[in-house]
Amino acid sequence: MLRLSKRSVSTFLRSGDRSFRVAKAATSISRSSPSTTDAKRVETEARWFSSLTNGKCNKTESLPHLNMTNYRFTGYRYESSAAAAAASDSSSQAPPPAEKFEYQAEVSRLMDLIVNSLYSNKEVFLRELISNASDALDKLRYLSVTNPELSKVAADLDIRIYADKENGVITLTDSGIGMTRQEIVDCLGTIAQSGTAKFLKALKDNKDAGGDNNLIGQFGVGFYSAFLVADRVTVSTKSPKSDKQYVWEGEADSSSYTIKEETDPQLMIPRGTRITLHLKRDDKGFADPERVQKLVKNYSQFVSFPIYTWQEKGYTKEVEVDDDPAESKKDDQDDQTERKKKTKKVVERYWDWELTNETQPIWLRNSKEVIAEEYNEFYRKLSTSIWTHWHHPTSQLRYGEVEFRSILYVPPVSPMGKDDVVNQKTKNIRLYVKRVFISDDFDGELFPRYLSFIKGVVDSHDLPLNVSREILQESRIVRFMKKRLVKKAFDMILGISLSENREDYEKFWENFGKHLKLGCIEDRENHKRLAPLLRFFSSQSENDMISLDEYVENMKAEQKAIYYIASDSITSAKNAPFLEKLLEKELEVLYLVEPIDEVAIQSLKSYKDKDFIDISKEDLDLGKYKNEEKEAAVKKEFGQTCDWIKKRLGDKVASVQISSRLSSSPCVLVSGKFGWSANMERLMKAQSAGDTTSLEFMKGRRVFEINPDHSIIKNINAAYKSNPNDEDAMRAIDLMYDAALVSSGFTPENPAELGGKIYEMMGITLSGKWSSPEFQPQQHMAHSGNAELLEAEVVEPVEVDGKK
Repeated sequence: MLRLSKRSVSTFLRSGDRSFRVAKAATSISRSSPSTTDAKRVETEARWFSSLTNGKCNKTESLPHLNMTNYRFTGYRYESSAAAAAASDSSSQAPPPAEKFEYQAEVSRLMDLIVNSLYSNKEVFLRELISNASDALDKLRYLSVTNPELSKVAADLDIRIYADKENGVITLTDSGIGMTRQEIVDCLGTIAQSGTAKFLKALKDNKDAGGDNNLIGQFGVGFYSAFLVADRVTVSTKSPKSDKQYVWEGEADSSSYTIKEETDPQLMIPRGTRITLHLKRDDKGFADPERVQKLVKNYSQFVSFPIYTWQEKGYTKEVEVDDDPAESKKDDQDDQTERKKKTKKVVERYWDWELTNETQPIWLRNSKEVIAEEYNEFYRKLSTSIWTHWHHPTSQLRYGEVEFRSILYVPPVSPMGKDDVVNQKTKNIRLYVKRVFISDDFDGELFPRYLSFIKGVVDSHDLPLNVSREILQESRIVRFMKKRLVKKAFDMILGISLSENREDYEKFWENFGKHLKLGCIEDRENHKRLAPLLRFFSSQSENDMISLDEYVENMKAEQKAIYYIASDSITSAKNAPFLEKLLEKELEVLYLVEPIDEVAIQSLKSYKDKDFIDISKEDLDLGKYKNEEKEAAVKKEFGQTCDWIKKRLGDKVASVQISSRLSSSPCVLVSGKFGWSANMERLMKAQSAGDTTSLEFMKGRRVFEINPDHSIIKNINAAYKSNPNDEDAMRAIDLMYDAALVSSGFTPENPAELGGKIYEMMGITLSGKWSSPEFQPQQHMAHSGNAELLEAEVVEPVEVDGKK
């Protein structure tokens, strides 16, 4: 839109000829007159000029007289005659006004969307109808304060639900404020118009009256949820403001409804509303009295008014039993025996109203008045558990104008099992809005999933819900609630950890320790709350877990970091070669023996300005415990040997270095600083699902460290200096690498080859140690045979005929 300042356009009335003047403007304009033959252009120019002259312009005369062309201004002044100006005044017309239209809607289609698309669960129909009945009772109670005559007819304020299973009919009756005929048209005949919302607005406008925060309705569509299960709904209502009772009736597939006056005396009610649902064929199961009672307890357990359901009951009584004729004849023969009437116990069945809900929730009561047994009983109902618990008192929090209450419990055992850590469907927190249950299916909106073991309820009077009141919308209020609830949960867990009975927290950690470690990974904002709650075994405490605070207290004065090693068990961790030098110097090392431990510690990065250091990775710095002069001499002595070993191993290792962490082992294989440790590599292989691309990338570099003080390394050094190409020395290097691979926690790529090398070395070592060479037994047997020949019998000569 073109805007001109007062200096650009000056319109004033001259005495005598009412001529118009246009002041000098910044842009240039042609002085040529417009062509009168182009009617469309003249009309356009007239409209343009009328914006400058408040619409006082003649379409056919004003523009030619003014000589305005090309829609631009000049620095010159133009004047029209008085007659032309007068004609312009008389014939000027304002632009035609814009037409206004109302949105149209196909009522039957709109009802179908409300009924079938708005709600995801049919069960909520009863919750919505009970909430409407509760609002009607609340309105009556409020209005009765200033007008007691309204509640004079029926004093009891309650809700009654009658279920007829045989006919598939549910009847809900309340003794609330009821509706007049006009209110029926306004509230039931107008979709999305909330009578409760209008009532609250009236209360808000009346500053002296205040507001009633217990009213539930907001959107004006809750009543139509009845058509989720009913094909026909009848509403009979009587308002104390009217002498007549009216009946509203509507069908699910119809775009119209009927209203009539109630004339049947048997159907008259003193005050309130009676809603009758004629259920659909597939939904007649909702008319089961036990199911109705279950739905009331689930959704409307804590509505402010008593809810009665029609239930079958029974009591035991004794009744007489008719005598057997044979026994009766025998008794008649024995006159001396006193006869006693025989009875038996039977259960007498009857139907009556039964109170189904509790009108005073435990979280709305003063926490000082609630005893431990009441907390226990509520926990059992909430979790369906027989165990005791650690509970937190009811807390009341406020964010701006929004106030909410909560009560949280820590169960003693994990109900889903110790390994069920990442279950996102855990229904641990029940959300209520004005005592009406909304949902317990949240995916991190109210509680992070790592705290899914916390049980409890949250109740607020004002939360951002969607129209169906089933989904909690994201907002600053919700984020604030989540923040405060998480803080309360951590305070509760910290209280358990500081308990004088150490076994309490040990039991808690056994069940929920993995959840808190998962929190270290997912919730960086609460690292300061999570870290003091962690527990680990260590090289100085293999039987009892210690906290990070205890570790820091036990640190050496010169120690600058928190050392840890990740493994699959305490036995493998404490026997790893990485610990040798640290144990000698009495430096404590944490044992991370659960799969989640290593990732959790890496997520924390530090604790109380002490960095976490993995002792199985390269560049381990022991601070003042290093001897720099000795290291320089050793590097000079073994530097070339390291290069020789690296040449033999090739791409298997990134480098060969002198180790500062070994004392009794000849060598060790450490991970790169930014790669996976041996423990993490083992875990990721088990989860890679056949994809080895990421494994090869994250393996990173491996560094082969040797211990120069070990005899094997000294012999290897001597072999290099005497004969670098000796085959036995080469085989010794290969076997030393494979042994370091296994002892460091890695998995050999070819276990069979490693086994063959070990057997070969065993054969060389054990050859001839316990047995003689194979040729010695044969020689022994030859000598034995010759001895037998030498021992042959000697025969003396015999004389014959005087001759020998």
